Amino acid sequence: MKAILLAGGKGTRLRPLTLHTPKPIVPIFDRPFLQYQIDLLRQVPEIDEIVLSLNYQPRRIEEVFGDGSDLGVHITYVVEPQPLGTGGAIKFAAGEYTGEPLVVFNGDVFTSVDLPAVLALHRERRAKATIVLTPVDNPTAYGLVETDEAGNVRAFLEKPSADEITCDTINAGIYVLEPDSLDRIPADTVFSIERGYFPSLVADRETFVASVYRGYWIDIGTPEKYRQAHRDIMDGRFPARPFVKKAGQALVSPAAKIEDGAIIEGPCFIDAGATVKAGARIAAYSVIGSHCHVGEGATITGSILWPNTWVDAGAVVTGAVTGRHCHLGRHTTVGEGTLLGDKSVVTDYSHL
Repeated sequence: MKAILLAGGKGTRLRPLTLHTPKPIVPIFDRPFLQYQIDLLRQVPEIDEIVLSLNYQPRRIEEVFGDGSDLGVHITYVVEPQPLGTGGAIKFAAGEYTGEPLVVFNGDVFTSVDLPAVLALHRERRAKATIVLTPVDNPTAYGLVETDEAGNVRAFLEKPSADEITCDTINAGIYVLEPDSLDRIPADTVFSIERGYFPSLVADRETFVASVYRGYWIDIGTPEKYRQAHRDIMDGRFPARPFVKKAGQALVSPAAKIEDGAIIEGPCFIDAGATVKAGARIAAYSVIGSHCHVGEGATITGSILWPNTWVDAGAVVTGAVTGRHCHLGRHTTVGEGTLLGDKSVVTDYSHL
């Protein structure tokens, strides 16, 4: 069985962090984001090939995951000749595949969905397609999906206006598709699965089934949601590595150097090779990446420092995300919502 991960997006909402780091390998603590999706696919032993559908900086992603053997899976890669949209990308990645259903994930989805249960429902209903839905408070930014009492999809409206909202279940970006149903997607053409393929299934009265999932789900494609995903893992709302059965704790790598007099407040995460100097304070919901340096008297609160970032003495960083190899000078103040791209330099006493 084949699974396709749609990982070709440029991650524009996360810029400048994604200028040199494609979104699939943006770190969640000490692991690339896409590794969490791969862990989900491993729930289904039948899946013997995971296809990464790429477009933006594909070599960077392949360098991280290789052939998948280190993760206990088999990974192959397809690179779109040009952006083909979600439907076109699926068609291109599937190639001549026939037989068992295809499992498809959008590249932004961070969830603990029960994938074997979704596949079982798809087979039980002999569906052409099964879509995972999740309830949200504000569905206007997503694809709104209406179902009947039997769980059949009856309407699919992408990003509705406020007066078009009739339910709270949205497209969660997880699908099980019969390979022969992809015939309705034109080859080598920009085509949207949300605006073209799914509405055609409804119009043709095909068996198009919804699986409503009410557990953890988040789209990590914005800085706010990226930070929230870390907080949710630290708090145990999403049970995932490295905080499984360790919610609320301060997790400090044995290979980190924490000097006497440093203050470490949980939940937080300090990776291998990091140094926290005397008098520095790592406050709750902070992530200190590998080989970071936090100087004397510096304070990091609710921020994520990617690897090899240097924070000088007396700096205060609150609610920010820094890329790799950043340098924050002495007594700098970096405030809520700040994003710093790789190798950014904030000079001494600056305020952002």
